[in-house]
Amino acid sequence: MSIERILAISGKPGLYDLKLQTRTGFVAESLIDGKKITVGMRSNVSLLSEISIYTNSGEVRLSEVFRRIAEKENNGPAISHKEDNAKLEAYFAEVLPDYDQDRVYASDIKKVLNWYNMLQAKGMVSKDAPAAAEVENTEE
Repeated sequence: MSIERILAISGKPGLYDLKLQTRTGFVAESLIDGKKITVGMRSNVSLLSEISIYTNSGEVRLSEVFRRIAEKENNGPAISHKEDNAKLEAYFAEVLPDYDQDRVYASDIKKVLNWYNMLQAKGMVSKDAPAAAEVENTEE
């Protein structure tokens, strides 16, 4: 699973693939429609690889949450992010049983499931454990 170059841009729908960096920002390609946009340095941008979910025992990387969803769904799509909050929270508790219910809101769960389904449709998530990325993280 490679979400190292996938971005979430505040105020823009969907996810973006980082294509190249410029002096004033960077160029990203939408995963929804394939259109390229330029993003300035003032935009609020998050790399999915840097996002973690709070648990009662610490934090879990978003890539690990995606892997657990893929494992649960056998690499298929997750439930829709448009389900009611109780159903979403019950589903998320199956995927990540010890998530911190005080700090992880229904809106966060909706976002995670929406992102997962977008990436899954593009074949970018897998239930296989990442090998190369884990080795790099343990050496640092």
